[in-house]
Amino acid sequence: MSVGSGLELKLVEAKNASLALGNAPSELKNQALKIASDAILERKEEILSSNRVDLEFAKVLLERREINKSLFDRLKLDEAKVEEIAKMVSSVADLEDPVGRVLYSIKMDEGLELFKVSVPFGVIVSIFESRPDALPQIAALCIKSGNSVVLKGGAEARASNRKIFEIMKDSFTKAGLPEGCMQLVEEREAVGALLKMEGYVDLIIPRGSNEFVKYIQENTRIPVLGHSSGICHVYVDSKADLSKAIKICLDARIQYPAACNSMKILLVDRGIAEAFLPAVSRFLIEEGVRIKGCPETKELLSRFGVAVDEADESDWTTEYLDLTLPVKIVSDIEEAISHINRYGSKHTDAIITEDLANARKFITSIDSSSVFHNASTRFSDGYRYGLGAEVGISTNKIHARGPVGLEGLVTTKWILLGSGQVVSDYVGKKAKPFLHRKTDPDWEERLK
Repeated sequence: MSVGSGLELKLVEAKNASLALGNAPSELKNQALKIASDAILERKEEILSSNRVDLEFAKVLLERREINKSLFDRLKLDEAKVEEIAKMVSSVADLEDPVGRVLYSIKMDEGLELFKVSVPFGVIVSIFESRPDALPQIAALCIKSGNSVVLKGGAEARASNRKIFEIMKDSFTKAGLPEGCMQLVEEREAVGALLKMEGYVDLIIPRGSNEFVKYIQENTRIPVLGHSSGICHVYVDSKADLSKAIKICLDARIQYPAACNSMKILLVDRGIAEAFLPAVSRFLIEEGVRIKGCPETKELLSRFGVAVDEADESDWTTEYLDLTLPVKIVSDIEEAISHINRYGSKHTDAIITEDLANARKFITSIDSSSVFHNASTRFSDGYRYGLGAEVGISTNKIHARGPVGLEGLVTTKWILLGSGQVVSDYVGKKAKPFLHRKTDPDWEERLK
């Protein structure tokens, strides 16, 4: 069987399953997720054994420079990580069901009532690189939101993905979810075919590098939810608390350098640069960070015996996923805002300041999906936001924006309940007027 025909069969199964899953009661979906969470813990050693296979394969790819160090680092699982995965799956079960919420309801006329209700997309395809923890996150959120999910992971995480998929699929079947609601695709050639399956696929969620996400966005007519880069800034204002600023900057750059929400550019107000930059630079360099400074930064640090590389224009648009940090001194908050809105990727940006007026100005002026005051950019995460988990972070302005949890995996449907009305009664000289009054949102009661 060819990749194309085999893939189409999986998508047909996913589409059929989505019709049943979209109407599944919350209790059934929650039970399935709890069973999967328990099974992940019970079969922890199987997952770790599979992950070791992937790590051995990835070491070869790393030596051949076919993958980079950041991708390799994202691949590794340990006991604590598997326990965290199980906890995440369970936490999704505890969230409120996003399906079936009545978002708007009016009485258009007596016996004619209109309702806007949240419904699943249908079939979601997620294509992701490395990070085997991405598979259970995405699967859990899709199932909870009533969507069938088709998962395509990278070859470097094949064994881990296959094992976690097997465990979750078995759990969902055991719980009584419809067959085919969770599918795994492994063939590399399948990516191009998936991008052309608009008849079966309702939404694509890519997770990976800039180039990878851009490729997905540019090669499909199916809606894509995601971000192509995470050029996140921290701006240290002239009224910043120095110890607070140092702590935040260290966390934002070194806590997990390869993360999309790690600080990629540091902007420092000229009024505080001499007091702040030498101190923070020494801490960063001790942690292995390579600093690339603008000419003013380089000159200032040299006076304090701190040698750094010189940044050029390309550094302000480069998403460094290793311990590299471009630093620029700016004249004031206006220049910081201008720089971020010009060079940023609309992901996550932060200001460190004790001046609340400046904090408000920054928050309202920065055109990003997440904007922080006195906090590390690393907080930009679905789990930390209380979303249970996330399928990714979106910098789009249509539909979901920022870390996307359950609320980003549903769309809406309009339901009109009438009693024989026709439009011709509401037009012309003797047109009946519409009432347009609020009504009881429980539309299902009307059909009992």
